[in-house]
Amino acid sequence: MFKIGIICPSEIAFRRFLPSLRNVKEFAFAGVAVASPAEWAGKAAVTDETLAVLENERGKAQKFTDAYGGKIFEGYETMITSDEIDAVYIPLPPALHFEWTKRALENGKNAYVEKPFTTDLTDTRQLLRMAREKNLAVHENYMFVYHNQLKAIDALIASGEIGRVRSYRISFGFPRRAPGDFRYDKRLGGGALFDAGGYCMKYAGHLLGDSARLVCADSCRDTVSEVDIFGSATMVNDEGTVVQLAFGMDNDYKCELEAWGSEGTLSTGRILTAPDGLEPDMVIKHNREYTTAKLPADNAFEKSIRRFHECLTDETSKRDNYREIERQAAFVNEFIKLSGMRTRRLRKGQPA
Repeated sequence: MFKIGIICPSEIAFRRFLPSLRNVKEFAFAGVAVASPAEWAGKAAVTDETLAVLENERGKAQKFTDAYGGKIFEGYETMITSDEIDAVYIPLPPALHFEWTKRALENGKNAYVEKPFTTDLTDTRQLLRMAREKNLAVHENYMFVYHNQLKAIDALIASGEIGRVRSYRISFGFPRRAPGDFRYDKRLGGGALFDAGGYCMKYAGHLLGDSARLVCADSCRDTVSEVDIFGSATMVNDEGTVVQLAFGMDNDYKCELEAWGSEGTLSTGRILTAPDGLEPDMVIKHNREYTTAKLPADNAFEKSIRRFHECLTDETSKRDNYREIERQAAFVNEFIKLSGMRTRRLRKGQPA
């Protein structure tokens, strides 16, 4: 059994990760780490406000241990150097992923990292080199790729029901988040590309196969926060199949796939974020005739955790994950180049 700890008492860790982890008997929850004052403040001075925020973090962490056991670790460094831990789950803001994944690997800990793995291709490659050298497992939590609805859609397309697919459209966006959300903080790796666009490119890569590549990209920045708010891109493969994708984070909610074929069109509305137990609706259109069917329900988060366990115990799975993580980072890096975006990553500083 592997002992896993959580770096930071985040909302997704409590709401999604821990309920799913409880179903995976190969893992034991060892505890949750709260940042030390120095870890939270970074190069800035530790203030009374910092201490008040950390007291609130401890209150969140107490809810974790009350509900799921384990203990509270005082400091991220304390957790990643502890003999009580085999692996860490890192749900910090994106710009902090590199620093704490690196520290985890340096201390011999396997790392399950929320997407994106890092905000920089060079950083991703550095971490993957470290993981290979130390024979450690790393995993990027794009959990939707394990949902059974993708297999059902793949099977329907392969059956020829909608003919030869001419193009795909993937759209993912959501309304503006609350004030103070890290997604609007450039220093923390905010922006729509890392929070929504990565999903679209990950799925496009699945649909297009090994020869998937970006051919054009564009993004729009918010003039106040200076983070990208929405973007679009086109990806193709050697067979000439096209995926058009659009994403944003101050938008009407959308999470859609459309596959437009020579004989019909398939569309569905929860392709990237289907919650546990939901049977998403799928519509098949043949000219003006419409048929609605249910796609299978699933627990994608649990399956993502199980994939991490495979990487801990199977060398082929571990190596496959290295390649998948680098491929995804290369897609995002190419988007940044084609769209003219520039990112800045954080080495030290306040984790939101």
